[in-house]
Amino acid sequence: TGERGYELVVPQAAALDVWDAVVAAGEPFGIRPCGLGARDTLRTEMGYPLHGHELSAEISPVMARAGWAVGWSKPAFWGKQALETQRAEKVVRTLRGLLAQGRGIPRPGMSVVDADGSALGEITSGTFSPTLRQGVALALLDQSVEDGATVVVDVRGRSEAFTVTKPPFVQPSTKES
Repeated sequence: TGERGYELVVPQAAALDVWDAVVAAGEPFGIRPCGLGARDTLRTEMGYPLHGHELSAEISPVMARAGWAVGWSKPAFWGKQALETQRAEKVVRTLRGLLAQGRGIPRPGMSVVDADGSALGEITSGTFSPTLRQGVALALLDQSVEDGATVVVDVRGRSEAFTVTKPPFVQPSTKES
């Protein structure tokens, strides 16, 4: 989500007690439970990839611009040669951010085209950003598309303009606790 977070793995029998204890301990700090929809919105605002959307058998960490998470210095790992080849050859499509110029709310699977209607890529994650109060998306786009370019997304039958940008859309908090 862009903020410091933790994952707790507890025995199933203790899960409710742990949940209640965490919520009670966080109450003085304004803690509030949220669901996966909130997690998805927050991680999209930060430009973080999600497996099954921005990372998959078809979308490598190189394409998803998540090469920072790959142990390149390891002598060997499954898929290393293929990733090194992609990195050296500059893959055809990479993950980019899209910021709505109007009211369009992008959704996964929507096509991204240029002003002439030529295909440029596809939305992998898209949502309404409550922080920015506009649509944001992550999209796998052709390398030729530059930051700042205007692209078009078909949002439920309407051609909506979006600006290509580098995530994060929302700057992470610098507040230390």
